Amino acid sequence: MPDAILVTGGAGFIGSHVCKALGSRGYVPVTYDNLSRGHREAVKFGPLEIGDIAHQDRLRDVFDRYQPIAVMHFAAFAYVGESVAQPLMYYGNNVGGSAALLQAVIEHGPLPFVFSSTCATYGVPERMPITEDHQQRPINPYGSSKLFVERMLADLGVSHKLPWIALRYFNAAGSDPDGDIGEMHDPETHLIPLVLMAARSGQPVQIFGTDYDTPDGTCIRDYIHVADLADAHVRAIDYLIRGGRSGAFNLANARGYSIKEVIATAERVSGRPVPTKIASRRSGDPPVLIGSAERATTELGWKPMRSDLELQITDAWNWIKTRNR
Repeated sequence: MPDAILVTGGAGFIGSHVCKALGSRGYVPVTYDNLSRGHREAVKFGPLEIGDIAHQDRLRDVFDRYQPIAVMHFAAFAYVGESVAQPLMYYGNNVGGSAALLQAVIEHGPLPFVFSSTCATYGVPERMPITEDHQQRPINPYGSSKLFVERMLADLGVSHKLPWIALRYFNAAGSDPDGDIGEMHDPETHLIPLVLMAARSGQPVQIFGTDYDTPDGTCIRDYIHVADLADAHVRAIDYLIRGGRSGAFNLANARGYSIKEVIATAERVSGRPVPTKIASRRSGDPPVLIGSAERATTELGWKPMRSDLELQITDAWNWIKTRNR
């Protein structure tokens, strides 16, 4: 029987794409999700076990049943604004729930563990591109909650020899190139689907600030295709299973696109105008966020294959058209 890998949050956007990648590499992805924000229809590549990461008895039952050889952890709340309004909810779920999950992992291993982290742990960047040794000073509870989990992993690496990798990704984008799964956030906060939904509906998308110190006045971000993210996660698991060293890796394209560039590309791809509405800057939005992924390239052998913005937007547009027929 193929080896099982437990994927918490496997019914979500990135988790479901990782499950597809795991299945294509010969693993059995076992999705563990409470479906509070995930989607049952996104679980297509392995079994679904419904449960919360804070429920240790349920976790132990799933570990005993499937005997996974590794764990990938995506289950988390992930809205920055919501984290500012409800910080205890974020610390309770993202930190407390992760602690409960890690307790089960330690009891059954300790098993190789890949954690879905974020560039939000860096806070406001001091230099560009951002490397993994950059200071981590998050400016919102979401980023802080992810940093706390990274610290737990480092501590468990010392106390229990837990093999772990934290993957800090920049702006996840695109959708499955085959159209099997895609982005289904509610509410949607990612720029590319918001822009494409504006193209489809005719309702304007907001641009938060046009007076930044960038070539066109709008924020610049580093977009990474979800299929490339999925590939990196499988490589990280394989790397740990082979005895690779624990640590953090950025996942980025090492180049950025402005909001106006995203809008112009979306108009080309969709063949429709994107109506916009100018709004004031949001607090804490840096003008530019671009990451370096040299460590992932060197140690994991990873290189993004769908880095072109037009390709990312095309995949997202194809998914949106399929979902809204």
